[in-house]
Amino acid sequence: DVCSSDLVSAIAAAFALPVGLVTAVYLSEYAPPRVRTMLKPVLEVLAGIPTVVYGFFALTAITPFLHDHVSERFGTYNALGAGLAVGIMILPIVASLSEDALRAVPRSLRDAAFALGCTRFDVSVRVVVPAALSGIMASWLLAITRAVGETMIVALAAGGLARMTLDPASEVQTMTADRKSTRL
Repeated sequence: DVCSSDLVSAIAAAFALPVGLVTAVYLSEYAPPRVRTMLKPVLEVLAGIPTVVYGFFALTAITPFLHDHVSERFGTYNALGAGLAVGIMILPIVASLSEDALRAVPRSLRDAAFALGCTRFDVSVRVVVPAALSGIMASWLLAITRAVGETMIVALAAGGLARMTLDPASEVQTMTADRKSTRL
């Protein structure tokens, strides 16, 4: 169902886009070179994890956490667990590509802002992020399209009940997992 696909993708985007951007700003503007050289390859490795692993993680870690610590309404299969797992999957895409866009901003823009008396935070938020906005938006679009097309995580974590709902605690079936939509 389109509504269920939108729900899972919206949950994933609501989690991954801000966290990925904050991670990218940290790596680009604040992290010491040693930390960056350690974290950047970790992000690249996370981007290569098979989606079935994320689905299994959703079933064994995310959903039990939601059931035990958020609400007992969350059963074994739910849209929030699937959305968070998809968000974790697309997080490295957002962080890595956004960080590359931020690092591509010329040093002269940063230096000019510092010369005007801006703080490091102001330079990051008011100069570097707007200058890299096209690359950040490209990373967001790429991540969202990956989230919309995801089938394995959603098939494992969201269940297969075809219904239109906006309740994140309910079992759903997304459009990409719908058998009728994949027939020729």
